[in-house]
Amino acid sequence: MTTTSNQAGLSHEEILRYSRHLLLPEVGVEGQEKLKAARALLVGAGGLGSPAALYLAAAGVGTIGLVDSDALDVTNLQRQVLHGTSGVGRSKLDSARARLADLNPHVRIEPFATRLTSANALEILKTFDVVVDGSDNFPTRYLVNDACVLLGKPNVYGSIFRFDGYASVFDARTGPCYRCLYADPPPPGLVPSCAEGGVLGVLPGIIGTIQALEAIKLILGAGQSLVGRLLTFDALRVRFREVTIEKDPACPVCGTKPTVTQLIDYEAFCGYGDGGQGKGEREISVEQLAAERAQHPELVVLDVREPFEHDIATIPGSRLIPLAALPARLRELDGHASIVVYCHHGQRSARARDILLAAGFSNVRNLKGGIDAWATKVDPTLPRY
Repeated sequence: MTTTSNQAGLSHEEILRYSRHLLLPEVGVEGQEKLKAARALLVGAGGLGSPAALYLAAAGVGTIGLVDSDALDVTNLQRQVLHGTSGVGRSKLDSARARLADLNPHVRIEPFATRLTSANALEILKTFDVVVDGSDNFPTRYLVNDACVLLGKPNVYGSIFRFDGYASVFDARTGPCYRCLYADPPPPGLVPSCAEGGVLGVLPGIIGTIQALEAIKLILGAGQSLVGRLLTFDALRVRFREVTIEKDPACPVCGTKPTVTQLIDYEAFCGYGDGGQGKGEREISVEQLAAERAQHPELVVLDVREPFEHDIATIPGSRLIPLAALPARLRELDGHASIVVYCHHGQRSARARDILLAAGFSNVRNLKGGIDAWATKVDPTLPRY
């Protein structure tokens, strides 16, 4: 890989620090100088970005960009090992920069305290040699993919769900892109986030470390990358499996006749926007719900989480019908009743609201922020999870 920086030469301290690398014929002084001159961008400083950032910094990648706009929450610490308890409430970027500077003061950190969007992605990505995607949502994954294709950058992909992990390298110059594997995003709410579905804490460490490995190999030009291969990992069985990915000639972004030649609205593409149907009006805040329940006790509050979540915490008086069972149990609900649907944070309940509206229910709203917002703003005696 040709890097975009002219940094070269190793100091005596760097030679000592990276001595175990220098002893490897595949790395040596020349390879370590490539790492020092390289620029790697991490999208997300969370579960996947944490181990990736730590190992890229330890390896001596000269410039590491970090894109993240979130503050550190105590629930992050179960898996986001870049951060510590003392950083709760701080920006993840501040926490990450301090930890990486302590790990390797020779590495330069370029922070981007923003969400990656269609308006800023090309500008942010353009100066980096390799992009490591540690995002946790489909709009950002498609955005990163398309930006990398348009800029001719390799995209080191990783994703996790509960006990399963996935990793690959998408590089449209030599192989398939993310859209060749997943042409269309799943419907909103179908695939829960970590906050909704949970994740084994060690799993992002395994996948994020694989992402760091692939980024380092790309920089060095060593070994065989995961281009054209999807690596899957089953943590419960400790089993890796490999799936071949073919480049799709009809791919809208990297195919022979691309139709996506500039970045689009990825929230709308993934079905997260209102789509002009006024769904924003079909939401209610937790404060509004508390006030309405006081005036209208007949209001139906429908919990579409799983039973084990219901056991952790519930809004008193609510009724449990898990999202997966909802289509088969519509007859249990009064089509003329006023219904407020909730889940953990509001994603699954938005999907449930749409199912009910499509079935002819006329007065259905989604609780913004779910039970987490209820516990934060209305009933702090409830445990958060």
